[in-house]
Amino acid sequence: MHPFTQEGRHFVPTADLLAAALAHAERGWHVFPLRPNDKRPAFPDHAADDCTGRDPRCRAGHVGWEPRATTDPTRIRRAWSTRPYGIGIACGPSRLVVVDLDVPKDDTTDRTGLDTLAELAAAHGAVIAPTYTVTTGRGGTHLYYRHPDHGPTLRNTAGTVGPMVDTRATGGYVVAPGSTVAGRPYTVDLDTDPAPLPGWLAGLLAPAPLPPQRPIMVALPGGRERAYVRAAVERECARVVNAPDHHNDNLYRAAVALGQLVAGGALSVDEASTALEHAGITAGLRHGAVLRTIASGFRAGAARPRQVAA
Repeated sequence: MHPFTQEGRHFVPTADLLAAALAHAERGWHVFPLRPNDKRPAFPDHAADDCTGRDPRCRAGHVGWEPRATTDPTRIRRAWSTRPYGIGIACGPSRLVVVDLDVPKDDTTDRTGLDTLAELAAAHGAVIAPTYTVTTGRGGTHLYYRHPDHGPTLRNTAGTVGPMVDTRATGGYVVAPGSTVAGRPYTVDLDTDPAPLPGWLAGLLAPAPLPPQRPIMVALPGGRERAYVRAAVERECARVVNAPDHHNDNLYRAAVALGQLVAGGALSVDEASTALEHAGITAGLRHGAVLRTIASGFRAGAARPRQVAA
């Protein structure tokens, strides 16, 4: 990259941003445009509740930034040939977990997120092994890891691991190197393939499983069982479709709720899966991500079955 400067700020030519976006896509990372010199997605420019369908991508239903992310060179060239968009990487479709290590915002402490992560690694008898590493505009660090092939789908966290340590995974994105935010560049510090997410860290990020419990019993007047179940399916699907954002998180919660009914024998797994799959795709999520989220939610819901009886 050869950014030019103006009053101490860095700006990247459109051609260099296009080259960077194509390079990220070649790694299999799904990219999408950010507003120039900004962290916010450039598209869509509206929330789901405000979607009128006039955006060509939204004619069949609202499509958010995550399903718009792509590795298609033609689409990437078309977007980045028009404006100097920043580059976002959608972590879920890219099968990435990015650990965001912040730095102090004032002089009250000199402790960094990297210090926290190093201490946690040492406590687990490990070290922070080399992986793809980016220095952020404010001097923090992004460590890129491959999402585990097995186990629960990991999502975003904020401070869960420790002070000044956040993570971005399914449902989240990061500003990619080659971009600037507020005139500050994101740069590659170590250019190598992302390492597998360490097992000790995956354990800290995994959602806590619900403890097994006795089935929840819902008693209804005679003949009302099916109406109750149908209303539950409609309610949970509406939660996914009508939410303004965080569609994947809402899909997960809906899958947990319907998974309880499946485990209790009140609802077939095929009926629940079909309804949730349609809701997730309507909300703009990718098919593969929808299926993984439903499966994860069903597993959690199975720990607390809900039975419906007259």
